[in-house]
Amino acid sequence: MSENREYVSRSDELGNIHISGEVLASIAAAAALEVEGVSGLSANLGSDIAMAFDECIENPSPREYVQASVERTTRWLERCVAEHARLNAQPDCVNPGQMLFGINQGGTYADIRQQHMERIAPMDCDGFAIGGLAVGEPTQVMYDIIDAVEPYMPAEKPRYLMGVGTPSNIIEGVARGIDFFDCVMPARNARHGKLYTWKGTINIKNEKFKLDPRPIDETCQCPACRSFSRAYLRHLLTAGEMLAMRLAVLHNLHFYNELMARIRQALDEGTFDSFRRTYSGLLDRPAQE
Repeated sequence: MSENREYVSRSDELGNIHISGEVLASIAAAAALEVEGVSGLSANLGSDIAMAFDECIENPSPREYVQASVERTTRWLERCVAEHARLNAQPDCVNPGQMLFGINQGGTYADIRQQHMERIAPMDCDGFAIGGLAVGEPTQVMYDIIDAVEPYMPAEKPRYLMGVGTPSNIIEGVARGIDFFDCVMPARNARHGKLYTWKGTINIKNEKFKLDPRPIDETCQCPACRSFSRAYLRHLLTAGEMLAMRLAVLHNLHFYNELMARIRQALDEGTFDSFRRTYSGLLDRPAQE
């Protein structure tokens, strides 16, 4: 499944991905719901935002496949919009305040991305996402695609960059007009000992932290930094204690929340350019201590 051009023969209108004539067992049940069924399931789950059905393809993929995939994603969005409206019109609607976001696709082809955004921008969506990035392409290519798509996104609606990213990715995304993000990175990296600080990243498993009495970040007010030392956290990780992962995840999530708060403050105060110069790049590099 990692190579669309070699293994994926087609993705049909119901959302089934066929490989060598067989439907993947792991997604067959979900795909059988069809677009409308997934929309209803999302409403019943009570989510605040429903993301339209789309196909996230590998980068790079053949242009012909990308074009066909985008056409399919557009048809799915039309069906999602219609079903979302139908559900919200029901007198017993279970989630009347749910928002629907459309997803821009197009791989790393700027012209396909722009054309797709132009087509879906007039649709009745509450916001729009840029999907299919941070899946193997170089970081600068991701930034270039955002630059290409953003001018075609409705200015009055939220912009969401899916699956991104590092602290520097977030700062650079905001600089390009993105409003919000999601990513497993802070939690996943934390579980492996990679922690974020305002001086850069640290690998808490390194030997140099064995007797380090300092908190992860001396400026951080998270519970882990207020109560525990680097040496203790390193001990927990090397001993395989689950508490280590909990504390590390707690710290990284707190750092990301603080990052977003500082970005908002910098935007409000008109100092974002200075903030970007100071921290974009720095936060992704190993801390120099």
